[in-house]
Amino acid sequence: MSKNKCNAVVLALTGGIASGKSEAGRILEELGFEVCDADRVAHDLMKKGTPVFSQVVDLFGNHILTDDGEISRPVLGGIVFDNPDRLQHLNQLVHPSVRERIEQWIGKMRAADKKAAVMIPLLFESGMQDLGWDAILCVSSREEDVIKRLVTRGLSPEDAKKRISSQIPTAEKEKLADYVVHNYGTQGELDAAIQVVIKAIEGER
Repeated sequence: MSKNKCNAVVLALTGGIASGKSEAGRILEELGFEVCDADRVAHDLMKKGTPVFSQVVDLFGNHILTDDGEISRPVLGGIVFDNPDRLQHLNQLVHPSVRERIEQWIGKMRAADKKAAVMIPLLFESGMQDLGWDAILCVSSREEDVIKRLVTRGLSPEDAKKRISSQIPTAEKEKLADYVVHNYGTQGELDAAIQVVIKAIEGER
């Protein structure tokens, strides 16, 4: 964990798919943090007319496009989560630009002396754990709960398991993180757990 002398604190918020990162991000916002969503950054970078859009379409073909010419995330997801090599190729195209945007955002937050957090599901997979975070938080949830959440989002149990297996196991992410927040119960319990972690981080500064 890095140290700095200003009041700014910049956290990485990671964890497995459907572990509760978005809810954790909402809680951090209520605690006064500016929150950046790496998935949203990637989505913006893949919009029609961007360099990343062109590279992705060149790699996967026009059949991944919707009627209005945008990339269909469900279609693209169906392709890459059935083929690890294709997923790796996609990440190699998208991650460098996402990293650049996030580095710029972190710089702005530190310059403004703000408390900030970035939700990055693929923090370790993308190598972005080296961006000078003050702490890395991993939100952890039971696999059976994760599968239930993914099924409610429209995935089959088999597809849900493919999404889970495409990422580093949560147990490994827990070992690599500075703090682990267990999302095993209610939203109130998650809220309380995050507040405990934030107080610990602030107490170390």
